[in-house]
Amino acid sequence: LNAAPGPAPRQRVRFLPAPGDGGATALVPSRVPVLADHPLVRGPRFRRLKIGAGHRLDVKASGVFVLGIGHGNKLLTDLYNCHLTKVYTVGGLFGKATDDFSDTGKLVEKTTFDHITREKLERIIAVIQGTNHKALLMYSNIDMKTQEAYELAVKGLLRPMGKSPPIITAIRCLQLALPEFQLEIHCLHETQQYLRKVVHEIGLELKSTAVCTQVRRVRDGVFTLDDALLRTQWNLQSIQKAIKDCRLKVKKEIEKTLG
Repeated sequence: LNAAPGPAPRQRVRFLPAPGDGGATALVPSRVPVLADHPLVRGPRFRRLKIGAGHRLDVKASGVFVLGIGHGNKLLTDLYNCHLTKVYTVGGLFGKATDDFSDTGKLVEKTTFDHITREKLERIIAVIQGTNHKALLMYSNIDMKTQEAYELAVKGLLRPMGKSPPIITAIRCLQLALPEFQLEIHCLHETQQYLRKVVHEIGLELKSTAVCTQVRRVRDGVFTLDDALLRTQWNLQSIQKAIKDCRLKVKKEIEKTLG
């Protein structure tokens, strides 16, 4: 940031001596730059830059990770208060159980999985979604018989506006090729370890076992993978462009949810 072109220095009016009529010296008003704004006097403009982290990712997860810079820290807090849904693609592997529900954990058990079909998996997924839908209604603290509840549901704004346990708002199977499978999970107030536990529980419900092979966040509220910067794009120009491109949709979401 300090290497980028800075704003023009402030100007102020000074009365400077200049030759007048008959050889006399006169004072002439002139605009001159304020030397206090000069980099050699002021020093680096940016000495401390506050950077805040959004919804965190643990070391075994990947995907969209939102950061706030400067005033963006206040916007991060506002986005937290919107309680926006996050979307993950979660990979699983039937036939194994580990101590931490991941494929890199200590092996605890091996089981068969040939009896698992997509129909059985879809049935378990439907039960999970139904159970979480009831929790969503309970923690939303809204009378479902009111017009307000109907309007919020239509706009997709029905969500707990306070603390709640992890809630899955939608889940579907993207792929099943035994022993591997992949899920898309929409959720609130989750952790990546919670999602790994969901994979483990799906394995148990199917009279087998399962471990999680991948947790990737593909959406965090208004931010998607298309907004994310790869490590090779971590430079001033790319970051400035990302801030500019996301500014409007962040503002719209905060205004829509928080008024």
